[in-house]
Amino acid sequence: MQAITDTFWHLAGFFAPALVVGGLSALAARLFWWRVLASTRFWRLWAAASGASALASFGGLLAFQRDGKITTYAVMVLACALALRWTGFRAAGR
Repeated sequence: MQAITDTFWHLAGFFAPALVVGGLSALAARLFWWRVLASTRFWRLWAAASGASALASFGGLLAFQRDGKITTYAVMVLACALALRWTGFRAAGR
């Protein structure tokens, strides 16, 4: 049982930055571009941004063989921005 708990917390700690960056970015996008993104649901923006950030984080783990590299975080922010652009503004027709 201890191994399952340890695995859960390890994975939660690994994916937490992706979830936070995705959520804060989606919130900022909705605040700054609220007219353009009025038709796009917040949870959809959050899911796309967090998913792209998680994939970038996992890719950084595979590429560098360790977690927490600043390059990985930079790619994570770029992936988050691209996912928000694709999800939000494509749906708005802009």
